[in-house]
Amino acid sequence: MGILENKVAIITGAASGIGKAIALLYASEGAKIVVSDIDEKGSEDTVASIRENGGDAIFIKADTSKPVDSKNLVELTVKHFGALHVAVNNAGIGGPISPVGEYPIEGWDKTIAINLSGVFYGMRYQIPAMLEAGGGSIVNMASILGKVGTPNSSAYAASKHGVIGLTESAALEYAQYKIRINSIGPGYISTPLLTKNLDEATMDGLVALHPLGRLGTSEEVAELALWLNSDKASFVTGAYFNVDGGYLAQ
Repeated sequence: MGILENKVAIITGAASGIGKAIALLYASEGAKIVVSDIDEKGSEDTVASIRENGGDAIFIKADTSKPVDSKNLVELTVKHFGALHVAVNNAGIGGPISPVGEYPIEGWDKTIAINLSGVFYGMRYQIPAMLEAGGGSIVNMASILGKVGTPNSSAYAASKHGVIGLTESAALEYAQYKIRINSIGPGYISTPLLTKNLDEATMDGLVALHPLGRLGTSEEVAELALWLNSDKASFVTGAYFNVDGGYLAQ
């Protein structure tokens, strides 16, 4: 029996990268998966992979920057599977690369809307459903840049710092109701967000930032998320865990 047997889980940003790895791993551990993203093709591929391996999954399209989409996502999940026990608020974007004094306003607003407000909107509707289910567990995807800054990515860093604070506050509010809420801070992970947008020299520079001498994998982040969303982490809430190859230890 898997450690998430018969749990119902929403994974946002599950069409590719970390979100897809989490969805596949959770399904292999017995969870019923709601794959959510704006990328329909990628999401359907994730669902197909889960079903091919004997898992149970559906796709519900949702834009995390829109509160109504988060509301509908939870309502449709409960309608289809009967409850909600687990959520991973993973969807995010990198945002523009520019110094603060030149940063595009629209880029700032979009990055904050998806990366920070999207996590709030997710929890805003996930938590009431988990209360109905008698408890649950939420993992919010932050970043190493939720703890430190970096030049030219102010919106991303600000949004991820916000995710950590939001997680801590929500964890304190709902601990007494058997809902655990934690955040994860990946280092630079080899996902389409990086590989499709950066040249080889830039990628080599990112590798050099990590004492372990490589980028992380989506599967390594997924393993941490699985532990946090399982009963193995039953005394863990309000915490931030970095999975970063030593980046923050420097």
